[in-house]
Amino acid sequence: MVRSASAIENRDSKIENDVVLPVTRRDEKHPMQQPPLLPFETYRRVVRLGKMDGSSILLISGAFALLQAVAGDIPGAIVGLLVAGAGAMELHGVGLLEEGEARGMDWLIASQVFLLVSLLGYCGIQLSHIEIPPVPDAMAPMIDASAARLDMSREEYLRFIERLGLQIVAAVSLLYQGGMTIYYARRRQIVRRALNEFTDVA
Repeated sequence: MVRSASAIENRDSKIENDVVLPVTRRDEKHPMQQPPLLPFETYRRVVRLGKMDGSSILLISGAFALLQAVAGDIPGAIVGLLVAGAGAMELHGVGLLEEGEARGMDWLIASQVFLLVSLLGYCGIQLSHIEIPPVPDAMAPMIDASAARLDMSREEYLRFIERLGLQIVAAVSLLYQGGMTIYYARRRQIVRRALNEFTDVA
C-alpha cells in the first residue's frame, strides 16, 4: 500500500511545471495570490514537524523526569514521564504516516491533547498546594528587597512567584499545544488525500 514518495513528488513537480500562471500588469491593485500547497508538500511538512516536535518533547521531558526522580520529586517525575509519552505518541503517528497509514494523523492530534491535559493537570495540582522552596543565603537579601518593593513578606513573595510561574506555563501550553492541535486537525484531510494519491500513482 505504501507508495514511493519520489513518484508522487515527480508527478507534483510535473503539475507545477505544466501550470501556466496568468500574466498580471504591474499597475494591478491586487497582487496575484500564491497557489495552495500540493497535498504531498503538506504531507511532508506535517511529517517533518511531527518528527522535530516529538523528538524534542521526548528528549527534554525524559531528562526532566530523570532529574526530578534524582531530586526525590515523584510527582514531577511522573509528569515528565507523561509528557515523554506524548512525544512518543507523536513519533508513533509520524511512523504510521510514513507507512502510508492515514490514522497517523489521529495519533498526532491525540499527542497534543494528551500533552496539554498533562501539563494543565500538573499546574493545577501545584497551584492547589504551593510549596515554598528553601532560599539560599546568598539570594535572601535580593529576595527580601524585591518583596519589600511589592509590600510583601518573603513567604508571600515566593508564593506569588511560584504561582505566576505556573500560570505562565499553563498559558504557554494552552497556546502552543492548542495551536499544534488545530494545525494537525486542519491538515488531516489534506494528508489523507496525499496518501490516497500514493495509491493512485502505483
